[in-house]
Amino acid sequence: MKGLTVFSGFVLLWWLITLSGIPAFLLPSPAAVAEALWHSRSVLAWHSLITASEMLSGLVLGVLLGALLALAMIASPRLQRWLMPVVVTSQAIPVFALAPLLVLWFGFGISAKVAMAVLVIFFPVASSFFDGLRRVSNDYLDLARTMGASPWAQLRHVRLMAALPAFGSGLRMAAAVAPIGAIIGEWVGSAEGLGYLMLNANARMQTDLCFAALFILVLMTLLLWKSVDALLRRLINWAPGAPS
Repeated sequence: MKGLTVFSGFVLLWWLITLSGIPAFLLPSPAAVAEALWHSRSVLAWHSLITASEMLSGLVLGVLLGALLALAMIASPRLQRWLMPVVVTSQAIPVFALAPLLVLWFGFGISAKVAMAVLVIFFPVASSFFDGLRRVSNDYLDLARTMGASPWAQLRHVRLMAALPAFGSGLRMAAAVAPIGAIIGEWVGSAEGLGYLMLNANARMQTDLCFAALFILVLMTLLLWKSVDALLRRLINWAPGAPS
């Protein structure tokens, strides 16, 4: 209910600003965007499916890569010293600088967009999961060793369970940033997807269509985040301080 109130207030403010005489090609009215949503619904639906597939594929692969990196670094301190600088360096390079190279290497298909999404997603998952794994209480680990637990049993029953809330935080962040890589990849080189549609509409001064595509992208991101959040609430409801 609060979200609907905020959204209504935003639309009202938007409509009032458009009444000040701003040209429609700079800021279309909410009614013009709604009209573009309806008249271009089939085109928007097709491009939305393409972007959604890139987002979901990038999210799955990015989460798997991030989780595996965190597990590898916690299992081997020597490997951690090698991998951590590589992980940090991968985030120091702007994604816009990597996008043309990924398009060159993977082509103009979906692979380059998924690879770009993976680059954006895996870091928050890896960093949060690794932080959760290494912050496990030593008392729990000492108790597990006293009871004869093997290193694998310690990882499975102690470290993983204690690190799940941190992993959930990283997963929520990954869901929120999932569209970034896909959209950037579509801007650099693509013939389909919401990013391509927005770029094409902007070049033709079809600002209402650009806003319509942006509106759908926001809805997709919110839906993805809410779905991930609901799943985590259900699976990690035992964690201290977890929302009910």
